[in-house]
Amino acid sequence: MNDPLSEVIALLQPRTVFSKRISGAGRWGVRYSAFGHPSFSAVLEGSCRLAVDGYPALTLEAGDFVLLPATPGFTMSGFEPVEPECIDPRVTPAPTDEVRHGTPDGPPDVRMLGGYFIFDSPDAAVLVSLLPAVVHVRGVERLSVLVRLLGEESTGQRPGRDLVLARLVEVLLIEALRSTTGGDTPPGLLRGLADARLAPAVRQMHGELAHSWTVAQLAKTAALSRSAFFERFTRTMGMPPMEYLLTWRMAVAKDLLRHHDLGITEVAERVGYGSASTFSTAFSRHVGQPPSRYARTSDRVTVGLIGDTTPDVM
Repeated sequence: MNDPLSEVIALLQPRTVFSKRISGAGRWGVRYSAFGHPSFSAVLEGSCRLAVDGYPALTLEAGDFVLLPATPGFTMSGFEPVEPECIDPRVTPAPTDEVRHGTPDGPPDVRMLGGYFIFDSPDAAVLVSLLPAVVHVRGVERLSVLVRLLGEESTGQRPGRDLVLARLVEVLLIEALRSTTGGDTPPGLLRGLADARLAPAVRQMHGELAHSWTVAQLAKTAALSRSAFFERFTRTMGMPPMEYLLTWRMAVAKDLLRHHDLGITEVAERVGYGSASTFSTAFSRHVGQPPSRYARTSDRVTVGLIGDTTPDVM
């Protein structure tokens, strides 16, 4: 069966960059400015408070996992009132040892493993918009195991480290995201896959990308009228069906142009266009440059770290 969530994660191309242990005790609080890249935190013991800009504050407890796919500004603290220390993760050098906030001595009130990674996809912002802005998962043992393995691997220098980290992050992302699938999920791909009527249509769009889909055909798959399907899809996914299909087609086309030695005609056929010229027109309108130029420039582009230091986040 086609798996749209796995396809989105694969196109995002996550790679691990950094992780660290964090602890806090007494009166403490840190305020991080927006970072943009995905970050995560797993509570190993104790509890603390997390307030992400624009979202209700969360109490994090041992066994909790939080993923911020685009990491807006947030404040993490203990439970006593305090003026948080402001940190800009883009310019603050990352520490090499465990970070301790608040009272420096004695047992901590909370211990966490935090970190961040980077999406190599040029379509990261578009793809991330399909995911929840804040993912909070509680009591999933599989996530705890993955976080422990990620922490161990990131601090070592064993052969094959980068490949293992890349695979662990992919599995971690999928495990965290599918653990949040439900009716209370914000509009986006996860909510669509949780909808019994819409899920078959979404899977068809992904599984048969070359097909010339219409709203009427997709509505039939969902066993809904055309108008009911359009309204339900737009409300649940956060965008109309043909806009979602175009977004996905262009994301796949970019990946094919960047990483596969394919001609424009073959790429066009794979993403549902009857001719290279029609595809080139749509691609140029969506991306801002023709596919031939995009393929050439992508060969010269490498995605690296921001600045000369490793950011300190989560």
